Parts: sequence; C-alpha cells; structure tokens
Amino acid sequence: MTTNQPKVDATVGDLGEQGILEAILPLLDSAQASLGPGDDAGALRVSGNEVLVSVDTLVENQDFRLLWPSGLEHNAYDIGWKSIAQNVSDINAMGGRATGAVISLSLPKSTSLEWVRDFSRGVAEAIAELGASELTILGGDLGKSQEISVTTTVLGECEHGKVLRSGVRAGDRIAVAGRVGAAGAGLSVLEHEHDNESWSRAVRRLVQAQCRPVPPLESGPRAAEAGATAMMDLSDGLIRDAGRMAKASHVNLELESSALQDFALRLEAASELTGTDPMSWVLYGGEDFGLLAAFPQGLEIPGEFNVIGVAKPANGRRAVVKVDGKVAKPETGFDHFA
Repeated sequence: MTTNQPKVDATVGDLGEQGILEAILPLLDSAQASLGPGDDAGALRVSGNEVLVSVDTLVENQDFRLLWPSGLEHNAYDIGWKSIAQNVSDINAMGGRATGAVISLSLPKSTSLEWVRDFSRGVAEAIAELGASELTILGGDLGKSQEISVTTTVLGECEHGKVLRSGVRAGDRIAVAGRVGAAGAGLSVLEHEHDNESWSRAVRRLVQAQCRPVPPLESGPRAAEAGATAMMDLSDGLIRDAGRMAKASHVNLELESSALQDFALRLEAASELTGTDPMSWVLYGGEDFGLLAAFPQGLEIPGEFNVIGVAKPANGRRAVVKVDGKVAKPETGFDHFA
C-alpha cells in the first residue's frame, strides 16, 4: 500500500517546493481570501478603506539563533509566531487591523519538513491567539539559502483613519500599552551562558516574551478611536523609538522614570541572573511590540495605556527625549547594523 504522506524525517531537499507546499498549506487558513495560495498572486477583498502595508524579515544569527548561548534551542513554532507578531504590530501601531499576509521562507536544503510544519503551526496559532481574526495568509514564496530567513508582508485597514508618529503636539501626554523591557530582558537571558535547565518560571516568562511576543492588538484601533495624535510600536527600544517620534513631530518627549518603575520590577528575575539593571531593558530593550502613543490633554485615555511623560516644545532645536530632565542617547537600542 502506498501513501502520499512524506516520511517523518523528510527534509525540504527531499520534497522540493511543491511537496513542501502540499505539506504546509493545509495548516494555514486562507478562507477569507478571494484568492489564496496557488496562483501567481493572492487576492483580498477590501472595503474601500486605505490599505496599510508593512514588511519585516527574521534572519538566522541576526534576529534569532537556532541554539542560544544559554543552551536553549529556538524552535520553529516561535519563529513562525514572531514573524506574524512583529508585522501585525506595525499595522496595530497605525491604528489598524491586519487583513492579509504573504510569507517568503528561505531555507537550507537540509531543513526538516517537520521544522517547516512547526513554523506553519506557529504562524497559524499566532493569528488565532493574538486576536488577528481578520488576517488571512494569501501566499508567499519558498527559496533555498545558506541560512533560514523569513520575510513577512502584512496588509491592513484603518477603520478610524491611520495614526502617524508625526502628530504629537506640545502638551500631549505620552503613554505606553503592552510590555516594556520584557523582550530585552529575555534576550539577555538567552545570550547569557547560564544553564537554561535551571531557569525559574519568572525567567522563562521573560524568555517567552522575546521568542513569542504578544502585541496589544486591540489597543491600536482603540487608541485611534479615542483620538490619539500619534502612535508607533516599540520594536527597537523605548528611547530609540521615542526619539523617532520626537524627531518626526518636532517636539521633545519628557519621560519620568518613576512612571516606568512597575515595568522594571517585572524584570528582576532576569536582573538577578545576568547582573543587569532592569531599567536599562525598560529604556533600551526592543521587540516587545507594545505601543507608544500621544494623547491630548483632557482626553480620556484607554485604560490599558500608562502615562509616562509629556511632550514639550523643541523651541527650534533638535528634538530630543529626556528622562527625568536629562537628554537620553537616542542611538542606544536595537540597530540591525550596529
């Protein structure tokens, strides 16, 4: 008796592109697409609203390691999850909801089929568990490479109009939603040569914040509806991203460390392990994919946002970010080319 099911230990080199697609497409729901994977392009019906587009890439040994110095293996499921999370976060930061995505996956020939299946499960479950219910996979591309690389492009729509990072006005309150510093703490733990088998539950939660981030997807549209003047996601660290908002809006952002202490307290387990000041992760750690937003004075701010500062006039000078009155270094934080 013969079967079309690939062997459990099959590799992508054994199967070829068509075989890989036949193995993973059933794992990805494309029911909301007017034309899903299989043709030269996908198609998605839109309601006439402005369409948002964002793209991000995850590259082996740049954005993740298959084996971290701590000894933890980085599984394919988490890479699939993060490829969705970081992209829907960009749409969320504009006040929108993600509606469609295409994924380009480049792999060494020796990659196991089970790795690709696990990756696809991570993609599918991120869509479901993060609450991106309107998002459907439209298609993508498969290629051969020397290292694993994942490029995901996401489309989205804004029901309440897009929110830019350039709209902050002097007097606006600056607030954050979601995690701040947790992913940075998790990355430091992963890079620390300390046996991962001995990690506490609190440390493991921070590692998961890095490997499987949870952007607050309801908060972007809610902030837009509430009247946020500006918004962006926290992908490269609070200070670096706040610096971008300050520059785009031509204002100074003056933050208070006292308003950030609760975030730092949640990182103490990683601080004890690595000897790092937890406030450094809050200020400079990236990849939490929370939200940084500005709201006018007197406006009711959605309850999940925490006010951490205020916008002040730049008075014709270079816009800066200050913490407790002192100018912070905007170049500190994540940079692909640093």
